[in-house]
Amino acid sequence: MARHLVIGNGKMLLNLDNHCFIRDIYYPYVGQLNHVGGQTCRFGIWVAGRFAWLDDPGWKFELDYIEGSLVTNIIAKHEALGVQLHMNDGIHQRECIYIKRVVVRNLAGEPREFRMFFHQDLMIDGSEVGDTAAYFPENHTLFHYKRSSYFMFNGFSDEGGIMQYSTGIKRFQSAEGTWRDAEDGVLMGNSIAQGSVDSTISFRTIVPPGGEKTVYYWMTIGKGLEEVKELNQYVQENHPEKLLSRMVIYWKHWLHRAEKDLGDLPDDVIRIFKQSLLIVRTQTDERGAIVAANDTDILQYNRDHYSYMWPRDGALIAQSMSAAGFHSVIAPFFHFCAQALAPEGYLYHKYNPDGTVGSSWHPYIVQGSRRLPIQEDETALVLFALWKDYTRHQVIELPQSLYSNLIRKAAHFLTQYMEHSMSLPKPSYDLWEERYGIWTYTASSVYGGLMAAAYFTELFGDYERSDYYRNTAQSIKHGIITHLWDEETGRFARGLVQKDNRWVKDMTLESSLFAIWEFGVLPVDDERVVRTMQAIKEGLSVRTHVGGIARYTNDYYFQQSGDIEKVPGNPWIICTLWVANYEIESAESLEDLEGPKRTLQWVVDHALQSGVLPEQLNPHDGGPLSVAPLTWSHATFVQSVTKYAGKYRELTKLS
Repeated sequence: MARHLVIGNGKMLLNLDNHCFIRDIYYPYVGQLNHVGGQTCRFGIWVAGRFAWLDDPGWKFELDYIEGSLVTNIIAKHEALGVQLHMNDGIHQRECIYIKRVVVRNLAGEPREFRMFFHQDLMIDGSEVGDTAAYFPENHTLFHYKRSSYFMFNGFSDEGGIMQYSTGIKRFQSAEGTWRDAEDGVLMGNSIAQGSVDSTISFRTIVPPGGEKTVYYWMTIGKGLEEVKELNQYVQENHPEKLLSRMVIYWKHWLHRAEKDLGDLPDDVIRIFKQSLLIVRTQTDERGAIVAANDTDILQYNRDHYSYMWPRDGALIAQSMSAAGFHSVIAPFFHFCAQALAPEGYLYHKYNPDGTVGSSWHPYIVQGSRRLPIQEDETALVLFALWKDYTRHQVIELPQSLYSNLIRKAAHFLTQYMEHSMSLPKPSYDLWEERYGIWTYTASSVYGGLMAAAYFTELFGDYERSDYYRNTAQSIKHGIITHLWDEETGRFARGLVQKDNRWVKDMTLESSLFAIWEFGVLPVDDERVVRTMQAIKEGLSVRTHVGGIARYTNDYYFQQSGDIEKVPGNPWIICTLWVANYEIESAESLEDLEGPKRTLQWVVDHALQSGVLPEQLNPHDGGPLSVAPLTWSHATFVQSVTKYAGKYRELTKLS
């Protein structure tokens, strides 16, 4: 499962698969609602009496983006049909407009007629019930609608606008959909359908031998018929070719604020760095939600998805984007969190992109005992990321606007949610959302969050609170060193769990123990940090040709191997980069950066052809597992490149 190409503008998001079929359209929020729901909006071609959708085995693809932009750059070739397609897809940087450009090259020795068929399989507002698809003669378009969601489809070739169209019933009784009607090269022309419906439109062009012609297709989205009509007219008046060109120009300018001096990193690492910045942008709603992933193929596993805003993912992604120079992109995230904060001062498990609380598997009561169903690191990390952003950009207006409704409120909760007998935070769920206890990662993040709150309160002259937050943080640091360091193994424990009414160490080796230095509990050169990170490198390395670092020993999520000695878990992009970040942070010479540079190249080598990064890899063949793209993977790559560039400059000055 993967979405090989993603495009968006902060209001809408569109995913394409490896056949260039549209699989997801999110509007009016990034990640909410999905108007395709993982179904397939097909694209096919008819020539000389033969027809092929783009998932026909005869097609060979090159999937990419125009460099430094969110406009795709795709080559599809079908030898048997004697045709090559050059395709570009983009979403307008401001309006909810999707444009596709298809250059048709005739590889045959005679002129031929080509017919392009575009299939619209929508399930508006996430449901197939009650949709309407209709031909609209006023402007010679086809549109779908339900309630306040409207989608209008149009296009043209040198032969004119829509040649044929059809609407019909899909996935009901024996009806497959209008896409079947297209396969003889002719559409029936049914002008309206209601219920579970789809539609197909076609365009024609005659291409000389060895020549090429261009076909344009577009979709406008709005809250009513007049809005989509106006956007459709806007495309026609400005011409889709010019609009696509402006999209490329816009995104290239958008990237200008990114770090330029990236040391000795290879060109392909720099390319994926820029592409990662852009992909993170597609997953970021302009109203603040930073969505984990929008690959709906994950639905087949548990009927839920990753299209949520986890405060943990969001905070770490915001921190990475801030470090790369994109303060304005992530500032709304902190306002989102302030609005989402519970009255008691904590953040829930996850949120929908509109700010409502998302689905959760964390219970309020277990075996008769009440629990707060949270992952405390999520609250703490928002404070930590906000301080990091301030230290880099010095935009004091942002924390000032969040001082009473986020900073003080969240910090107060962190100081109160304490297991005072051990000077550690009370139990909560771990960062992987799998187990309940007191975790080294969580405790370290709370330390970092409280220190951030102490710095902010000091910044604003609130010295008593600053002392209180700092003293609580130092108490937690003492608790971590006292109760979570394990002298026998010479490393930190994953955490503490209750057995027979007492706290015992969970010594499962865990990659997230990097938090000890990442959030400032101990310096990177502390012997306890060094020994813990060495244990991670040795014990969680995947010993296949794929390589990489696993989350923890015997990780069960999408587990592909029972050989735990060789494959402790699937290699995760973020976990592998955490080790690289440690190596960057602790590097004392340029030679010490060779290992992290190889890791960055490893990530590039295991990206999809388009540059998209998955959550994890198959340890045997290196293929993507779980969702792709995972925003956290791209943001961590951005973070690692930024850290590398900074350390390279520092060491170059010393050498």
